[in-house]
Amino acid sequence: MSKDHLLALDQGTSSSRAIVFHRSGRIVSQAQREFRQIFPQPGWVEHDAQEIWETQFAVARQALAESGLTAADVAAIGITNQRETTVLWDRRSGRPIHHAIVWQDRRTEALCAQLRERGLAEAVRQSTGLVIDPYFSATKIRWLLDHVKGAHIAAAQGELAFGTVDSWLLWQLTQGRVHATDVSNASRTMLFDIRHNAWDHELLKALHVPDSLLPQVHPSSHVYGETTLFGTPIPITGIAGDQQAALFGQACFKAGLAKNTYGTGCFMLMHTGGRFETSKHGLITTAAAQPTAAPEYALEGSVFIGGAVVQWLRDGLRAISASGEVQALAESVPDSGGVIVVPAFTGLGAPYWNVDARGAIVGLTRGSTVAHIARAALESIAFQSAALLQAMSKDAAPVVELRVDGGACVNDLLMQFQADLLGIPVVRPQVTETTALGAAYLAGLAAGVYRSQDELVALWREQRRFVPTLPRERAAERLAAWDHAVRQTVAP
Repeated sequence: MSKDHLLALDQGTSSSRAIVFHRSGRIVSQAQREFRQIFPQPGWVEHDAQEIWETQFAVARQALAESGLTAADVAAIGITNQRETTVLWDRRSGRPIHHAIVWQDRRTEALCAQLRERGLAEAVRQSTGLVIDPYFSATKIRWLLDHVKGAHIAAAQGELAFGTVDSWLLWQLTQGRVHATDVSNASRTMLFDIRHNAWDHELLKALHVPDSLLPQVHPSSHVYGETTLFGTPIPITGIAGDQQAALFGQACFKAGLAKNTYGTGCFMLMHTGGRFETSKHGLITTAAAQPTAAPEYALEGSVFIGGAVVQWLRDGLRAISASGEVQALAESVPDSGGVIVVPAFTGLGAPYWNVDARGAIVGLTRGSTVAHIARAALESIAFQSAALLQAMSKDAAPVVELRVDGGACVNDLLMQFQADLLGIPVVRPQVTETTALGAAYLAGLAAGVYRSQDELVALWREQRRFVPTLPRERAAERLAAWDHAVRQTVAP
């Protein structure tokens, strides 16, 4: 293969990014642009889908220009995206019929409650691996059909298209020629049977969603089409939702390998191979990025407040003036002095799933300082992630090491404490932009840049390994104290 470069489009919740990678995984250039967050009323979150496309196209052109390359030098494009966010558009005009409803949006909770009351929870879980929640796309589609004038009739007549953000970008890049998605994004809609990699017609019927709306579903590494918008045609050959793309970018291809992304929240995924298993410990089952038509799965747990606790220290407590100062402040004391921060600002996610929990600081004494609180806040990220890994180890085989990425993984104090709690190595790779890298790898496989996943395993490089130093008895005591603090955040 003479072309050695791949273009990854990384469409996130707050910004659109593009990265040009060399086939070795090295970043050649990148560009990023934020876009508007729209809050029509409390609990509602929307994006302008047209603005998503315009910013994504702009940064793709910018990254390509800054790389010194042309479209003729790019072997393929890979797409990764914020998951669950829902777009409906007119097939003829290509225009959205409403703002995109974002994954964070909670407007459909009443509809979800009705579905639970109808006894659909177990059917949803057994087919999709998910719980009934506004988080996922299905009830967002229903809301749009019910509330946008003429949408229901237009959908019934086959005039509308539904897509998560990957499908919307693919439609735009191919100028309306391709309406498709990959299995990892389809698995987040609450309408996709991940056992058989097919839309679930019983769930579609239960939610009154016409199947004419739906994109075709392909493996994550697949020749979807090509775009001519950069001059020379470039094939689009990889698509995966952001967390599944990160798992792939970390070369977690086999059962038992796990990664944790430390962002505003934390998302931990463990590959479970070709076996569908529902969690008994508060996790969800999801489709992993799939290089072939063979189903592959992962267990997933999400922490609502991860790195956001550092933003709270900065903006709420004003303990620091910049996020980068938190490690120095936390390291100014030898430990947290018995202080524990439970950042349940918006409830607790997996494995607790308690929307009524509220944040708490426990263990305060006369000697407690802002440095102790800062250290405890940082440690809360590791405590919550440890709870996820404990749940995963109960559902499947114990994890032998945890690969990490995301903005907060550069914090050495946090990573060492994470290793101490877990009792296993925590490994940070040389390239921490694993979400975009995963999309590039998936595209490269289908485009022939890489011969096999074994080649990708060989490209993965460790930057630093954090080995546990805390005695296991002491770690167990710390985890027990955390569990006690969590129980105090929930009213009896």
